[in-house]
Amino acid sequence: MIVLGRESRGMAQLELADRIGMSKANLGKIENGDIGVKDDVLELIADVTHYPVSFFLQEAEIYPEHLVYRKRENVAQKLLTPLNAKINIVRLHIEILLAFLKTDIPKLPHYEIDETLDPIAAAQKLRRSWKLDTPIVENVVRMLEEKGIAVTSFDFGTERVDSRCILTEDKYPIIVFNQSLLGDRQRFSLAYQLGHLVMHTYSNVSWERDISHEANIFAAEFLMPEKSIRKDFDNGITLPLLGELKRKWKVSMIALLYRADDLGYLTPNQKRYLIQQFNEQKIRRREPIELDIQVEKPAMVRKWISEVKTKRTLDVKGMASLLHLNADEFIELYNYDCHTNSEDLQMKK
Repeated sequence: MIVLGRESRGMAQLELADRIGMSKANLGKIENGDIGVKDDVLELIADVTHYPVSFFLQEAEIYPEHLVYRKRENVAQKLLTPLNAKINIVRLHIEILLAFLKTDIPKLPHYEIDETLDPIAAAQKLRRSWKLDTPIVENVVRMLEEKGIAVTSFDFGTERVDSRCILTEDKYPIIVFNQSLLGDRQRFSLAYQLGHLVMHTYSNVSWERDISHEANIFAAEFLMPEKSIRKDFDNGITLPLLGELKRKWKVSMIALLYRADDLGYLTPNQKRYLIQQFNEQKIRRREPIELDIQVEKPAMVRKWISEVKTKRTLDVKGMASLLHLNADEFIELYNYDCHTNSEDLQMKK
């Protein structure tokens, strides 16, 4: 837990050792479990990392980084390490909430990808299983939460990582996404993680498979079903058309371009020309604001927090303590609204 707290703050072992007046070697022995930690040292660590002492007394495992991040191709490890730690902390919070609420683990379909079933077919099967009768998924977050998947977000501190899925110790599925995502990228990223959950997370996947590519293919078919979207591409692909289709399908213009290409509507020259137009108009990374898709807001985890808070008659400080956080970080992490309780308001101040 000392490692988890340190890494979540982006601290190297040497930095924490220096700040608590200890040699790196001795801190390493503590983190490895070779020697114990005295109470006064633990209080120093808690103060430096801004966690309550109870945070470090939890018995928990750190789940290692997995290949289910949706991110840019090259992301520095110094960005991924604290992010992985924070996602693990969110996982521990959800485990605490679920233990109080006795919530059943959702039964997600599992699809083994092989020569008889590809990611496209998996997306089609899931849509049928979930009875998604309309081509456009109006609200991806709501759909996931209705199926029991915990969805939550925080600021990742970088635009290079979008999301990750993770399971609790009891295999409860969680998707965590970057709070800074625009609506179109958020929706695709959630569908991408859904693909990982149903195709990879509960299965033993051989190392040579490109599961990121599989998740992208799944997400494209899930959000833009070939059977329905083909007619939208029949009269040629232009930037204005991609803008119109963005409003309709609630995915990015560039995702629509790649979808048209995957379905065989673009020659290599046409694709190159359209991408050049994106670059010339400076809309490759940031598409026109007037075409922005509304960001979807998760509600289920906040509902769980409210239920536990009410059942245990806790104020914000008490709820934060239950999750082994200080009150200010609890408020920030879960966007907790204190305006209805004067005591909670005072705590926020």
